Parts: sequence; structure tokens; C-alpha cells
Amino acid sequence: MERQAEYEKTGYTEVGRGKAEYEKMQKKAERRNRIRKALTYTGLSIWALIVLFPFYWMLLTSVKSYGAYNAEHIPAFFTLSPTLQNYIDAFTQVPLVGYLLNTVIFAVLTTALMVVVSVLAAYAFARLQFRGRNLLFTLFLSMMMIPSELVVITNFVTATNLDLRNTFAGLVLPSVTSVFYIYLLKENFEQVPDELYRAAKVDGTSDLKYLRKVMVPICRPTIVTVTILKIIECWNSYVWPRLVTDDPAYYLVSNGIQEIRENGFGRENIPAMMAAVVVISVPLIILFLVFRRKIMEGVSRGGMKG
Repeated sequence: MERQAEYEKTGYTEVGRGKAEYEKMQKKAERRNRIRKALTYTGLSIWALIVLFPFYWMLLTSVKSYGAYNAEHIPAFFTLSPTLQNYIDAFTQVPLVGYLLNTVIFAVLTTALMVVVSVLAAYAFARLQFRGRNLLFTLFLSMMMIPSELVVITNFVTATNLDLRNTFAGLVLPSVTSVFYIYLLKENFEQVPDELYRAAKVDGTSDLKYLRKVMVPICRPTIVTVTILKIIECWNSYVWPRLVTDDPAYYLVSNGIQEIRENGFGRENIPAMMAAVVVISVPLIILFLVFRRKIMEGVSRGGMKG
């Protein structure tokens, strides 16, 4: 009996020690997790400040008067006398509204045509069976290896020969296809079960109707993502609009801002220039903030298989 009591006492002691060691290890793990999270959030906060600082500086400069900006020997990180005169000048002294309107027309037309072409091409590569499909798609993907400079030169020569310079057709047509977006949509379309396609064909549904009624609704997040990314791409387009247009009536905001800098406010009026840049940047910032989740969702769906 005494020996059994001793064993039980020893067992209880070992259990107590084990529980104490486990609690001690758990506290250490929680402490390490807290330290890791603190370091992670601190690093992310510092990086966010670094990334956002140029936008803050742009906005701050845009609300400074020309005299106050030039009077600063050391750049100030705030202003006590903000003004909106620079924004008024941006809309009255230069044709900024015309540049914005041209950019909206260019972005809407280009994006609409690109989405239609990309959806049809991706559907053909993903669902239709025809001879040489895989070889054709491989050759199609190889176009991504061609330097963009070579494509720009070829498109410029073609647009010049067809007398498409200083026209919206010349601006839009070279940008209505995208190998990357077609590939992204094809990968997304292939995630839709083949049974749906076979069932639709048994019911006598045409390919276009199946695409419109089934594929597009299921893959809407990716299509929305492609649409938003293309709008951003069109809004930031600079090289091609600069080459194909030399008439200010067709300038977009990307090359219009250069025209404003050279022949509008002048190189010295930095606050007015910053105000124009803020006006140009705000639509894209709002677009991204509103649709950021859809962009992330669409990209992740496009990269998944199964």
C-alpha cells in the first residue's frame, strides 16, 4: 500500500511538472508570436509610410501657393495657408478637361473591345476542339517574348501607312488584344467543369449562348479584374499615344501633362503642375480602392487549377 501511494504521488508530481512545462512553453510561444506580429506590423507601417509619402507630398504641394512654395528654403512638411487656386488654374488655364475626356473615351473603347476579343479567344482555346489548338496557343504565348519596342515600331508604321495618326482608331486598335489577359481568362475558363458544357450541348445550346449564360457569370470576378487592369493600363499609357498623336485635340492625360508642363504653367510653377497631377491620379486611386478586393479575387481565381 505504501509503495502504491508512493507511485501515485510520484505520478501526480510528474503530471504537475509536465503541465507546468507545457504552460511555460505556451507562454513563450505566445510571447514570440506577439513580438513577431509587432515587428511585422511595425515594418509594414514603415513601408506604408514610405510608399504613401510621395502621394502626400504631391497633395501638399498642390495646395501651396506659388509664392509660398518658392519662398521655402527648406521644404516644409505641412502648410498653414492651403489654397485651391492651383486646382482652379488646372481647369481654366490649360485644357485639362479635354485631356480627361479623351482619356475616358480611349479607355472605354479600348477596354470594351479588348474584353470582347479576350473572352472569345480564351473561350476558343479553353473549350473548342480544333486541329492544332495547342500548337497555336503555344505560338500565341510566345508573342509575350517579343520586345514591346518592336511591336510599337511595327504598329507605328502600320498606323502611318493607313493614315490613322491623330485619330481614336489609331489610338485604340493596337491595344485591343492582350496575350496575358487571354491566358488569364483561358486558365479561369478551364476551371469550369466540362460536364456543364456537355449538358448544355445536349440541350442544344450554342457555344455563344453557353459562353454568355454560363461561362461569363461564373468567371465574372476574373473578367472584372481584367477590365479594371486594362482601364488602369489605358489611363497610364504614354509611349503609344505620344507616338501616334501630335495634335493636342487628341492628347491623353499621360502626354497632356507633358504639354502642360512645357507650354501651360511652365516648368517653374510646380504647385499648379502637382494640382493637375492630383486631378489625373484621383480617378485611378478611387477605382482601385473600390475594386481592390475584386482585383485580388480575380487574379487568385485565374491562377488556380482544379
